[in-house]
Amino acid sequence: MSAIGTAPASPEAWTDDIATPGLLRRMAALLDRDRRTDARSTVIPRGWHVGLFPTALPQSDLRPDGYAGPGIALPDLGLPRVMLGGRRAAYAGDIPLGATVRRQTTIERVAKKTGRSGRIAVVTVCSTLAVDGGTVVTEHEDYVLREAATTASDAAAPAPAQARPQAPPQTLPARIARTLTPDETLLFRFCAVTYNAHRIHYDAPYATGREGYPALVVNGPLTALLTLELAREAAGREPAAFGYRLLHPLLCGRPMHLKAREEAGAWRAWAEDEAGRVCLDATFR
Repeated sequence: MSAIGTAPASPEAWTDDIATPGLLRRMAALLDRDRRTDARSTVIPRGWHVGLFPTALPQSDLRPDGYAGPGIALPDLGLPRVMLGGRRAAYAGDIPLGATVRRQTTIERVAKKTGRSGRIAVVTVCSTLAVDGGTVVTEHEDYVLREAATTASDAAAPAPAQARPQAPPQTLPARIARTLTPDETLLFRFCAVTYNAHRIHYDAPYATGREGYPALVVNGPLTALLTLELAREAAGREPAAFGYRLLHPLLCGRPMHLKAREEAGAWRAWAEDEAGRVCLDATFR
């Protein structure tokens, strides 16, 4: 895969939101957390900020696939399909319940590439979340823009090669593991709590007929959140940083195997599909 150009950075976007007890309750319900424990919390658990800042894009301005974007307009490069390739978050502090949180978002880099699956572009978006003027979260997200799918194999193509882990986690023993089968209600509730209208997560005829997936696609950030919960439980603490790469799509109605093991003072966590293929690879520090 060879690079064919890099676009300049885009202007900044600012938005505010409030970390409400309602958000805490909705996220806890989604994750089957003990509400009595979370009722005593005075901060939003790290990683749950994905429920903040729903993109208030007018209905008429949504992309044809329903996706509203990451809070800043993605460039129009003639690549209609979008997927999240990965996210890296560093935590300098916590978000108190009731706090007003300000997010500053910029497009840091647009790298155009070409390879076996055709043209793609990797758009890196940087966001900082601040409370009372102090940064509490710095986050980088990589969005992959792709050409229209012509076959089911196009839809199931893996993320770019540089996103793949150097040592496949499935070759390593897990210290903690959990298996679940994501269903339509779980996908719907996550879409609702994050205000995500991307049709591949709830519109089966669109996902299978237009984009060529075998079934509804599990939200990548949902898989990451479930993996983060497992690693947080194993480590017994909040993360200072959490980053992940999405390598293959996980599908609704099929088993998902979440696993984690300790490595050099950090935790490596990953998600496998029913065939044992690693679909998400994460590091919890």
